[in-house]
Amino acid sequence: MHAIFRSTRVIPVLTIEREADAVPLARALARGGLSVLEVTLRTAAAPAAIAAIGRDVPEVTVGAGTVLRAADVTRALAAGARFLVSPGLTPELAAAGLASEVPYLAGAMTPSEVIVARDLGFSFLKFYPASGAGGVSTLRNYAQVFAGTAFCPTGGVTGESASEYLALANVPVVGGAWMAPADMIAAGDWTGITERARRASAL
Repeated sequence: MHAIFRSTRVIPVLTIEREADAVPLARALARGGLSVLEVTLRTAAAPAAIAAIGRDVPEVTVGAGTVLRAADVTRALAAGARFLVSPGLTPELAAAGLASEVPYLAGAMTPSEVIVARDLGFSFLKFYPASGAGGVSTLRNYAQVFAGTAFCPTGGVTGESASEYLALANVPVVGGAWMAPADMIAAGDWTGITERARRASAL
């Protein structure tokens, strides 16, 4: 986990509708300095997109997001995902994720969920949806209660709010879609996405 995320502060969270967009999108983000990408399993094209990025853009580390059940772990691994991200956590999902032998960023939002995740052995958690769960204020409070636990906030994180999150001692990395919004992907605006990625990577 730390080997992948140690050198990155921002993870693009990508929803890819067309497999053909995957490689040019990944290359555009990499040119802008973002080389750890999360492709959400929200579309039919997602597994093929992960496979294409892993095959054709080797300088990028691509993982699978929106992993909701054990079957999603299997799909993600078959596509070549190098890490997994879930918005929440169940015992079944925890078992499948830990058995996958790839880094697994499990999700937790409430204090009870954080405690359960810690009891299952997780010390680095996705905090989702960040903006709807108190954002910076909540994570600042969590730093006082959950010593040794790090968070990656996603969900409503923007280029403006990302720096506020990253200023917190318990937030080493943030995730978001602001550098690659759906309309720019659909338009094939790879130059614009590269410029947004450069600004994000400078945080």
